Amino acid sequence: MTAAAVTPPIARAELIAVGSELLTPFKTDTNSLFVTARLNELGIVVRRKSIVGDDPEDLRAAVADALTRADLVVLCGGLGPTGDDLTRETVAALLGRPLREDAGLLDSLRTRFAARGWTMPDNNRRQACVPEGAVVIPNPRGSAPGLWIDEGPRVVLLLPGPPRELEPMITDLVGGRLAARVGPERLHRRVLTVAGRGESHVEELVQPIYDRWRRADPAVLTTVLASPGLVELHLSTRAGGADAAGAVLDPAAAELGAALGEHLVSDDGRSLPDVVGGLLQDAGLRVALGESCTGGLAIAGLIDVPGSSRYVEAAVVAYSNDAKRRLLGVDSALLETHGAVSEEVAGAMAEGARRAGRTEVGIGITGVAGPGGGTEDKPVGTVCVAVAGPGGAHEQQTLRLGGDRAMIRRLAARAALDLLRRVLLGARATVRGG
Repeated sequence: MTAAAVTPPIARAELIAVGSELLTPFKTDTNSLFVTARLNELGIVVRRKSIVGDDPEDLRAAVADALTRADLVVLCGGLGPTGDDLTRETVAALLGRPLREDAGLLDSLRTRFAARGWTMPDNNRRQACVPEGAVVIPNPRGSAPGLWIDEGPRVVLLLPGPPRELEPMITDLVGGRLAARVGPERLHRRVLTVAGRGESHVEELVQPIYDRWRRADPAVLTTVLASPGLVELHLSTRAGGADAAGAVLDPAAAELGAALGEHLVSDDGRSLPDVVGGLLQDAGLRVALGESCTGGLAIAGLIDVPGSSRYVEAAVVAYSNDAKRRLLGVDSALLETHGAVSEEVAGAMAEGARRAGRTEVGIGITGVAGPGGGTEDKPVGTVCVAVAGPGGAHEQQTLRLGGDRAMIRRLAARAALDLLRRVLLGARATVRGG
């Protein structure tokens, strides 16, 4: 039996982003997101990632620690020609592999510089040094080659830091050398989007369900991710194909969806605006919006979806009371009696938008986004949303939202779209039931 036949497949990875600049507010590590996505395509799960500055002792400790857990350790960055680029030298010393200058690499580096009419600086010779036993990964977009090092059953992979160089290199590896080192199973995911409930409420509803699926064979793992106004449940399982994955993920998603009820926006990863747009299009309806505190965020969410011109007509941003009267036809008596931030005015704004846009559906949003302007009865974060139509249906809702001004505006826009989603589902149920 050959050594390759007994080498265990790569299933777990750890990522190490190298560079002191990544530990400042001025530079963000985006490579780990790209690498994770590509590795997941092969069923390789990234269990941990870290950022290490340009310190050889810190880097040595991070790599040594990762090798105790992971089948694959990917280091991004620190392969340049300058004195602070120490990844190659640090890993070679840790693994006890002498560095050898590769004549072919050195020639290609000189040719690269000569093609630009330059003489290669002597410090670039470092990039032609290869740890003993390493496989060179060509880098057609830069001067730093990648390095693949087999360390017993584990692999240490060194990649350059610039994304324009790293991304095609890891993509090629996923299609070739890495693909040959994984088993037949792949990682399959399903995303459920939830609105109208906070993260803790969602957790309370679904935790008993996903705990049971976590213990099943094959297991379904669930990650709960929260963003302003929405919660996502990411389900994942390992399977040999889409059909086998569906046989596990479909019943898990269905059981979670039943527990979430009307709060479930989608079970296929679609966003709230995408779902709302689909409901409008399926019903042959068009929508117009009257926005005050959101200042156009709600319609911006809708028109982010390609093809939204089929169901989005117009929006009016009526911030002042005078604008609400002139542009949306809100009655002065409503403003005087109930105030601009009220369900009555939100309803009138929805009707005014529908009338002005000559659409079947209208949305109205008004509120106190802060930081000033709140009162005892209507503190900062008080938002009223309303939907007018279809078929004469009217829904209005008062919300008490938290956060700063930007957060309140964003939450209000999402709440208005979610109210429209619920109205459209109710109208659809009424039509189907009748």
